[in-house]
Amino acid sequence: MKTQYYTAASLDGFLATEDDSLDWLFALGSIEESSYPEFIANVGALAMGSATYEWIVRNAEKVVEEVGSPWPYTQPTWFFLSRQLPQIPVAEIRFVKGDVSRVHEAMLEEAGGKNIWIVGGGDLAGQFFDAGLLDELIIQVGSVTLGKGKPLFPRMVLSPALQLTSVHQLGSGMAELRYKVQRGSDESAD
Repeated sequence: MKTQYYTAASLDGFLATEDDSLDWLFALGSIEESSYPEFIANVGALAMGSATYEWIVRNAEKVVEEVGSPWPYTQPTWFFLSRQLPQIPVAEIRFVKGDVSRVHEAMLEEAGGKNIWIVGGGDLAGQFFDAGLLDELIIQVGSVTLGKGKPLFPRMVLSPALQLTSVHQLGSGMAELRYKVQRGSDESAD
């Protein structure tokens, strides 16, 4: 059971454009050609920030086209918000505020032995990292640059270092990098 930050980023380290567009990502390949189907099968709970949630709401037609529903997940989801947002009626979601540490325990229980996915954004993943709760980063790096936008992981991580555990090419436009979060004297890969 791991807490994982699974995401895609541009070559210059951005998740989305300044106006939260992900259009750059969709042109690089399909979900079926990625590790996503295997990854999501092992996820029992999700955490998202407000920008990710608002993107799903704003792009409901695209989401329905892709998955047949305005909400693409069956797992319980926690939204870490600083303001009130409308709830999607078909989703099993919980709006929470504050420290990720106090919510993580409930997420572990709901996950039923499966992994927790930190969907986005980068600052939310950073909060889990800061609290010592993040186990792995899985980053699919696209062959585009955005120049500016929403940063992948707005944290300085020098020591303990992230340990690169695998690299996979995904078609001609993406590469997947997996990093284990090293804690203290932990020097071995799983």
